[in-house]
Amino acid sequence: MENLNVKNVILVHGAFADGSGFKALYNELTKKGYNVSVVQNPLTSLEDDVLATHVALERIGGPAILAGHSWGGAVITEAGNHPNVAALVYIAAFQPDTGESALQWLQTVPPAPENGVLPPDEKGIVYYAKDKYHAGFCADIDAEEAEFMYASQGAFYAKGFVSPITDAAWRHKPAYGLVATEDKSIDPEIQRNMYRRSDTRVTEVKGSHVIFMSQPEIVANVIIEAAEKVSEV
Repeated sequence: MENLNVKNVILVHGAFADGSGFKALYNELTKKGYNVSVVQNPLTSLEDDVLATHVALERIGGPAILAGHSWGGAVITEAGNHPNVAALVYIAAFQPDTGESALQWLQTVPPAPENGVLPPDEKGIVYYAKDKYHAGFCADIDAEEAEFMYASQGAFYAKGFVSPITDAAWRHKPAYGLVATEDKSIDPEIQRNMYRRSDTRVTEVKGSHVIFMSQPEIVANVIIEAAEKVSEV
Protein backbone atom coordinates (compact mmCIF):
# COMPACT_ATOMS: atom_id res chain seq x y z
CA MET A 1 0.00 0.00 0.00
CA GLU A 2 1.18 3.54 -0.73
CA ASN A 3 2.77 5.23 2.29
CA LEU A 4 0.19 7.87 3.22
CA ASN A 5 1.97 9.11 6.39
CA VAL A 6 -1.35 10.08 7.96
CA LYS A 7 -0.87 12.78 10.61
CA ASN A 8 -4.32 14.40 10.38
CA VAL A 9 -7.28 13.56 12.62
CA ILE A 10 -10.84 14.86 12.38
CA LEU A 11 -13.03 14.44 15.49
CA VAL A 12 -16.83 14.39 15.12
CA HIS A 13 -19.00 14.76 18.23
CA GLY A 14 -22.42 13.26 18.82
CA ALA A 15 -25.81 14.40 20.09
CA PHE A 16 -26.20 15.95 23.57
CA ALA A 17 -22.64 17.31 23.39
CA ASP A 18 -20.43 19.61 21.38
CA GLY A 19 -16.83 19.69 20.23
CA SER A 20 -15.48 21.07 23.52
CA GLY A 21 -15.65 17.58 25.04
CA PHE A 22 -12.75 16.53 22.81
CA LYS A 23 -10.19 18.76 24.56
CA ALA A 24 -8.43 15.94 26.47
CA LEU A 25 -8.30 13.74 23.37
CA TYR A 26 -7.09 16.70 21.29
CA ASN A 27 -4.28 17.24 23.81
CA GLU A 28 -3.23 13.58 23.69
CA LEU A 29 -3.08 13.54 19.90
CA THR A 30 -1.40 16.90 19.37
CA LYS A 31 1.39 16.18 21.84
CA LYS A 32 2.15 13.09 19.75
CA GLY A 33 2.47 15.14 16.59
CA TYR A 34 -1.00 14.89 15.07
CA ASN A 35 -2.83 17.76 13.39
CA VAL A 36 -6.34 17.67 14.87
CA SER A 37 -9.54 19.40 13.77
CA VAL A 38 -12.81 19.27 15.72
CA VAL A 39 -16.05 19.45 13.76
CA GLN A 40 -18.85 21.48 15.33
CA ASN A 41 -21.88 19.60 14.08
CA PRO A 42 -25.00 21.72 13.59
CA LEU A 43 -27.02 18.60 14.58
CA THR A 44 -29.86 19.80 12.35
CA SER A 45 -29.78 16.75 10.07
CA LEU A 46 -27.53 13.93 8.95
CA GLU A 47 -26.89 15.81 5.71
CA ASP A 48 -25.88 19.02 7.52
CA ASP A 49 -23.50 17.18 9.84
CA VAL A 50 -21.94 15.35 6.89
CA LEU A 51 -21.47 18.68 5.11
CA ALA A 52 -19.74 20.17 8.19
CA THR A 53 -17.44 17.12 8.30
CA HIS A 54 -16.64 17.42 4.60
CA VAL A 55 -15.73 21.09 5.11
CA ALA A 56 -13.23 20.05 7.81
CA LEU A 57 -11.82 17.27 5.61
CA GLU A 58 -11.31 19.62 2.70
CA ARG A 59 -9.73 22.28 4.90
CA ILE A 60 -7.21 19.85 6.40
CA GLY A 61 -6.06 19.17 2.85
CA GLY A 62 -4.69 15.62 3.08
CA PRO A 63 -5.38 12.08 4.27
CA ALA A 64 -6.98 11.92 7.70
CA ILE A 65 -8.35 9.54 10.30
CA LEU A 66 -12.04 10.33 10.78
CA ALA A 67 -13.23 9.56 14.31
CA GLY A 68 -16.81 9.87 15.54
CA HIS A 69 -18.46 9.53 18.94
CA SER A 70 -22.04 8.28 19.42
CA TRP A 71 -24.25 9.96 16.77
CA GLY A 72 -20.97 11.04 15.18
CA GLY A 73 -20.55 7.40 14.14
CA ALA A 74 -23.53 7.70 11.81
CA VAL A 75 -22.03 10.94 10.48
CA ILE A 76 -18.63 9.40 9.72
CA THR A 77 -20.30 6.36 8.17
CA GLU A 78 -21.81 8.70 5.57
CA ALA A 79 -19.02 11.31 5.41
CA GLY A 80 -16.23 8.74 5.39
CA ASN A 81 -16.47 8.17 1.66
CA HIS A 82 -14.67 11.49 1.18
CA PRO A 83 -11.34 10.87 -0.61
CA ASN A 84 -9.35 12.43 2.26
CA VAL A 85 -10.53 9.76 4.72
CA ALA A 86 -7.91 7.03 5.22
CA ALA A 87 -9.64 5.13 8.04
CA LEU A 88 -12.58 5.36 10.44
CA VAL A 89 -12.62 5.18 14.24
CA TYR A 90 -15.91 4.62 16.08
CA ILE A 91 -15.88 5.79 19.72
CA ALA A 92 -18.86 4.17 21.49
CA ALA A 93 -20.60 5.09 18.26
CA PHE A 94 -23.37 4.12 15.90
CA GLN A 95 -22.22 2.22 12.84
CA PRO A 96 -25.24 1.69 10.56
CA ASP A 97 -25.08 -0.08 7.23
CA THR A 98 -26.37 1.29 3.93
CA GLY A 99 -30.13 1.80 4.28
CA GLU A 100 -30.06 1.68 8.09
CA SER A 101 -30.55 4.50 10.61
CA ALA A 102 -29.05 5.08 14.05
CA LEU A 103 -32.49 4.71 15.64
CA GLN A 104 -32.90 1.19 14.25
CA TRP A 105 -29.85 0.10 16.22
CA LEU A 106 -30.79 2.04 19.35
CA GLN A 107 -34.07 0.12 19.48
CA THR A 108 -32.47 -3.34 19.33
CA VAL A 109 -31.82 -3.39 23.11
CA PRO A 110 -34.05 -1.84 25.84
CA PRO A 111 -32.62 1.42 27.25
CA ALA A 112 -30.78 1.39 30.58
CA PRO A 113 -32.68 2.91 33.55
CA GLU A 114 -30.08 5.70 33.63
CA ASN A 115 -30.70 6.64 29.98
CA GLY A 116 -32.15 10.15 29.81
CA VAL A 117 -32.89 10.67 26.10
CA LEU A 118 -36.17 12.61 26.02
CA PRO A 119 -38.89 12.45 23.34
CA PRO A 120 -38.67 15.14 20.65
CA ASP A 121 -40.15 18.51 21.67
CA GLU A 122 -42.60 20.55 19.58
CA LYS A 123 -39.72 21.65 17.31
CA GLY A 124 -38.56 18.06 16.74
CA ILE A 125 -35.49 18.56 18.95
CA VAL A 126 -34.25 15.83 21.29
CA TYR A 127 -32.48 16.69 24.55
CA TYR A 128 -31.02 14.62 27.39
CA ALA A 129 -32.77 14.91 30.77
CA LYS A 130 -30.78 17.02 33.22
CA ASP A 131 -31.39 14.72 36.19
CA LYS A 132 -30.02 11.72 34.28
CA TYR A 133 -27.23 13.37 32.32
CA HIS A 134 -24.34 12.58 34.67
CA ALA A 135 -25.28 8.96 35.42
CA GLY A 136 -26.61 8.18 31.96
CA PHE A 137 -24.15 9.98 29.70
CA CYS A 138 -20.87 10.64 31.48
CA ALA A 139 -20.74 8.85 34.83
CA ASP A 140 -16.94 8.64 34.98
CA ILE A 141 -16.21 12.37 34.78
CA ASP A 142 -16.74 14.75 37.69
CA ALA A 143 -20.09 16.42 38.36
CA GLU A 144 -18.85 19.93 37.55
CA GLU A 145 -17.62 18.86 34.12
CA ALA A 146 -20.87 16.98 33.53
CA GLU A 147 -22.85 20.12 34.32
CA PHE A 148 -20.87 22.07 31.72
CA MET A 149 -21.41 19.32 29.16
CA TYR A 150 -25.15 19.37 29.81
CA ALA A 151 -25.25 23.16 29.45
CA SER A 152 -23.31 23.10 26.17
CA GLN A 153 -25.16 20.25 24.47
CA GLY A 154 -26.37 21.02 20.95
CA ALA A 155 -29.99 21.05 19.84
CA PHE A 156 -30.25 17.64 18.17
CA TYR A 157 -33.04 17.33 15.61
CA ALA A 158 -34.69 13.92 15.83
CA LYS A 159 -34.89 13.50 12.05
CA GLY A 160 -31.17 12.71 12.10
CA PHE A 161 -31.83 9.55 14.11
CA VAL A 162 -34.18 8.18 11.43
CA SER A 163 -32.16 9.20 8.35
CA PRO A 164 -30.78 6.15 6.52
CA ILE A 165 -27.17 5.87 5.44
CA THR A 166 -26.81 6.01 1.65
CA ASP A 167 -23.37 4.34 1.38
CA ALA A 168 -21.65 2.94 4.47
CA ALA A 169 -18.02 4.04 4.34
CA TRP A 170 -16.84 1.17 6.58
CA ARG A 171 -17.53 -1.11 3.63
CA HIS A 172 -14.75 0.70 1.74
CA LYS A 173 -12.32 1.96 4.42
CA PRO A 174 -10.53 0.31 7.40
CA ALA A 175 -12.60 0.62 10.59
CA TYR A 176 -11.68 0.60 14.28
CA GLY A 177 -14.16 0.65 17.14
CA LEU A 178 -14.11 1.26 20.89
CA VAL A 179 -16.78 -0.36 23.05
CA ALA A 180 -17.55 1.50 26.29
CA THR A 181 -18.44 -1.41 28.57
CA GLU A 182 -20.27 0.75 31.17
CA ASP A 183 -22.21 2.76 28.57
CA LYS A 184 -25.78 3.69 29.62
CA SER A 185 -26.61 5.68 26.46
CA ILE A 186 -25.73 3.15 23.72
CA ASP A 187 -25.83 -0.32 25.24
CA PRO A 188 -22.42 -2.04 24.91
CA GLU A 189 -24.13 -5.02 23.29
CA ILE A 190 -25.41 -2.76 20.50
CA GLN A 191 -21.86 -1.52 19.95
CA ARG A 192 -20.50 -5.07 19.87
CA ASN A 193 -23.19 -6.24 17.45
CA MET A 194 -22.55 -3.40 15.01
CA TYR A 195 -18.77 -3.79 15.10
CA ARG A 196 -18.95 -7.57 14.81
CA ARG A 197 -21.17 -7.33 11.75
CA SER A 198 -18.74 -4.97 10.02
CA ASP A 199 -15.57 -6.83 11.01
CA THR A 200 -14.31 -3.72 12.79
CA ARG A 201 -11.11 -4.01 14.85
CA VAL A 202 -12.44 -3.65 18.42
CA THR A 203 -10.98 -2.35 21.68
CA GLU A 204 -13.11 -2.72 24.82
CA VAL A 205 -12.73 0.03 27.42
CA LYS A 206 -14.24 0.01 30.91
CA GLY A 207 -15.95 3.37 31.02
CA SER A 208 -19.05 5.44 30.36
CA HIS A 209 -20.35 6.77 27.05
CA VAL A 210 -17.66 9.49 27.13
CA ILE A 211 -14.52 7.33 27.25
CA PHE A 212 -12.83 9.95 25.04
CA MET A 213 -13.03 12.28 28.07
CA SER A 214 -12.39 9.85 30.92
CA GLN A 215 -9.73 7.75 29.16
CA PRO A 216 -8.35 9.90 26.35
CA GLU A 217 -5.02 8.05 26.22
CA ILE A 218 -6.67 4.76 25.27
CA VAL A 219 -8.86 6.42 22.62
CA ALA A 220 -5.86 8.33 21.25
CA ASN A 221 -3.87 5.10 21.00
CA VAL A 222 -6.58 3.49 18.84
CA ILE A 223 -6.64 6.53 16.55
CA ILE A 224 -2.83 6.45 16.32
CA GLU A 225 -2.93 2.71 15.59
CA ALA A 226 -5.33 3.40 12.71
CA ALA A 227 -3.06 6.17 11.39
CA GLU A 228 0.07 4.05 11.62
CA LYS A 229 -1.58 1.05 9.99
CA VAL A 230 -2.70 2.98 6.91
CA SER A 231 0.69 4.68 6.79
CA GLU A 232 2.54 1.37 6.42
CA VAL A 233 4.03 0.62 3.03
